Amino acid sequence: MTTIHNPWSFQERPLTQHVDHFAPPASIDRPPVHEHVWTDPVTGARGFFVVDSIVGGLTTGGTRMRAGCTLSEVADLAHRMTLKTAAFGLPVGGAKAGIDMDPHHPAALEVLERFFMAMLPWLEEHWVTAEDLGVSQTDLDGVFQRLGLHHSYHAAIERSEHPDKTLKRIRNAMAMRSSLGPPVADLIGGHGVAQACLAAANSFGWTLSHTTVAIQGIGTMGGSTARFLHAAGVPVVAIGDAAGTLYDPQGLNIPELLALRDSYGEIDRSRVPAGIEHLPCASVLTVAADILVPAAFSYAISAQAVPSITALAVANAGAAAWTWWLLAGLVGSDPEESFQKMRSHMETKVAFMLAQWRESAILPRRSAWNFAAINQRAVADTQLSVP
Repeated sequence: MTTIHNPWSFQERPLTQHVDHFAPPASIDRPPVHEHVWTDPVTGARGFFVVDSIVGGLTTGGTRMRAGCTLSEVADLAHRMTLKTAAFGLPVGGAKAGIDMDPHHPAALEVLERFFMAMLPWLEEHWVTAEDLGVSQTDLDGVFQRLGLHHSYHAAIERSEHPDKTLKRIRNAMAMRSSLGPPVADLIGGHGVAQACLAAANSFGWTLSHTTVAIQGIGTMGGSTARFLHAAGVPVVAIGDAAGTLYDPQGLNIPELLALRDSYGEIDRSRVPAGIEHLPCASVLTVAADILVPAAFSYAISAQAVPSITALAVANAGAAAWTWWLLAGLVGSDPEESFQKMRSHMETKVAFMLAQWRESAILPRRSAWNFAAINQRAVADTQLSVP
């Protein structure tokens, strides 16, 4: 029997209970708690905030900005945050925010600040947010400083006995750098995705040096995923950004290409080495690869694209767990401690889901729904303890 360690109760909980072959559990398939549609009084841009669930008075989810963002997209993402936090047994609900605006617009930061000002009651008491598509943590830090909240984790930090000391601890941890160079905060999400890929390859019995991966998105999440997979000896054969897909069936030189990114995470095509194929954006989904990582935007994989996808596995994950381990004091100032904890969780969870699929024909999605529901019940009355 495979078990997952729940860091909040420090107890092992079996994951083989109540597996439903046909539908998500009712406890995670229900309407959101709160929806708010906001219109910027200056530009007319619209923003959306959806709270899918609240646990112990808290909810968490990033804030994104992109032209064409919709309420239904944000609601879907908020629901996925509920699933992510529940899957890791975290004592927090799921939420998400989005602004329908091009992040390159000269007024983007002003609009972001006005949006957060409108959401201030939630940010002060209940909602912990972080960077997402089109919004960097640096942008958030600046806005929150001007709003007098000091950090986007404000609602959780204020629950500690000594908020000032907690804020200092969080800032120090967010700034700590790994041996790879970038801050751990910029790497940990991609590290989790990479570990999911490695766990899938190991579960299938694939040799890592012959397991090919295509990654859609080369920003914070996609870029760090590519970095860790390359370091593990896995050939990343395709990466895609807004300018198109770069492809080499023998594997791309990931560190070299990451060094060519601009401030928006796009690779300078004029400096790409010779021998790399330049393909259309959509090609990253359909090139020959064993694993596909969608790390760019929502609804990247359409029903029309599915028949052309050659990958046998699709991996995606989030960085939400690390934030709450950090807040609860379960990881500290040693980068390897954070990486090891994420590695252990991803290896165990992926191995369990794929074993259920192989042995009982239970789709991995349904296995994930099941242990998310089990964990959600377990933390329903839990209060986050912030040291």
